[in-house]
Amino acid sequence: MSWRRWRPRTPILVSRGPRGAARSACTTAGPDHEGDGAGVTTGGRQVAERDEARAQARLTAARLSADGVDAVALTWVDNAGIARVKGIPLSRLVDAAVHGIGMSPVFDVFLVDDAITTSRHIGGPDGDLRLFPDLDRAVALAAQPGWAFAPVDRYAQDGTPHPACQRQFAAAMAARAAEFGVTFRAAFETEWIVQRQAAPGEPPSYPTDGPAYGLHRLTDLSDYLREVLLALEAQGLTVQQIHPEYAPGQFEVSVAAADPVAAADDAVLVRTTIRGVSARHGLRASFAPAFEAGGVGNGGHLHLSAWQDGHNLMADPAARDSFLGGVLDELPALLALGAPSVASFLRLVPSHWAGVYRCWGVENREAALRVVEAPHLLPRPERPRRPAPGLLDDTIDAADTNGEDPTQALLRDLEESERLRQAEQAAAESGAPANVEVKCFDQSANPYLAVGGVIAAGLAGMDSGAKLPDPVQGDPALLPPDRRPPRLPADLGESLAAFRVSTVLHEALGEVLFEAVAAVRAAEQEAYGARPPEDVIAATRWRY
Repeated sequence: MSWRRWRPRTPILVSRGPRGAARSACTTAGPDHEGDGAGVTTGGRQVAERDEARAQARLTAARLSADGVDAVALTWVDNAGIARVKGIPLSRLVDAAVHGIGMSPVFDVFLVDDAITTSRHIGGPDGDLRLFPDLDRAVALAAQPGWAFAPVDRYAQDGTPHPACQRQFAAAMAARAAEFGVTFRAAFETEWIVQRQAAPGEPPSYPTDGPAYGLHRLTDLSDYLREVLLALEAQGLTVQQIHPEYAPGQFEVSVAAADPVAAADDAVLVRTTIRGVSARHGLRASFAPAFEAGGVGNGGHLHLSAWQDGHNLMADPAARDSFLGGVLDELPALLALGAPSVASFLRLVPSHWAGVYRCWGVENREAALRVVEAPHLLPRPERPRRPAPGLLDDTIDAADTNGEDPTQALLRDLEESERLRQAEQAAAESGAPANVEVKCFDQSANPYLAVGGVIAAGLAGMDSGAKLPDPVQGDPALLPPDRRPPRLPADLGESLAAFRVSTVLHEALGEVLFEAVAAVRAAEQEAYGARPPEDVIAATRWRY
């Protein structure tokens, strides 16, 4: 199995159809102006398309109303990794689906602290965009009664896709791969630290002092964690596991993989849900990469598998190596998308399982790229023991042979055991759950940029025939200097420098989005890069 050839091209912007689907922007352009009831609209949206959107929105509104929803949070994530929102009453959902909801382009150059910078293309008070909700992702929020969540795609007033729309960028990268028969499944791990609600300036107050990964900690907060689990599942998310993590008050939840855009939507929805449940329990959740100076922060690891003709390419070294080689080549620049905060680099510390060295390894949690192998998917059968000499008669007498010849019954059991063993091996070798984990990413990232950037880098590696170095075993920090792989950037300034010269990411993101990301990174580095860790943490602890 090998990747089909891919060539770089002009960025493709797509508008979203049903979950996991994508439609060309040239056939589903965008908004009409408010109140415009004309036949063919300025954005190229035809009457039939507008009527289809109206009909779907009415059905969605009826579904949400039956779930007790009164208002909808139209949500996008900016280049600083902050989820922004415009709320509308449910009665306006049809209008939003047909005409869009207005917003300023300036949010693309907001910083984590709400300061505003400018890029070569975005900044200032002029201009307007339209937000269009993805109705297939609209869901009642279990922890925020009366509210629904709906991610949005952003369009210009003339109906063309906004070139800095991060969600459409992720969809474009998935569509680019799909042209060659490759699809991706992705999931983000969510780690968070929970505290009791406290006045500003008060020291941290953790609701549990249980040990890392300890049942004690789960027991202390069992009602809280149960409600997190139930709320996520009520919203259609499949929870894989939920457990205490290493840092004080820290937990992790993992949900099932989805297509890249849906996985990023899920990451936003998971965090929103945890915040809502936390507030209902008098707690406060932080997803920041650094929470206390010198402590273990919150990661946001990305898991990614690639599929072609029903085969998981991440289970096949011959197929995956050029993709992973492309990601590894671009990893210093990718940190500007996946670990984009000044605080991110307080988390990226050697020997902390954060993946700070530019290397890969099979099941190596210190490697920046960890290849997760397929486990045995079937429970190991209990092997019938071959009887010792002289005990055959006793074994046969004890067996329930249902009238079958005792020797044949024993042979049948042995054959069934061997069949199960072979099936188990085949399932493992099929690589169904095999994936790559990008361990150096965290939740200050815009998840759409993170997953789209990794796909873009991997596709470029496929095209160039990128080679992987030998895998690393053990902690790279403990290797002799002459065998140690290079460190990833040590601060945001170094990552930004790598990002600025990345032709792969510039081509994939497009000029407008690329420059907006660079402007935000440069402004945050200028504002926080020289400040002591305690100041950086205090400024960002509750922003993410």
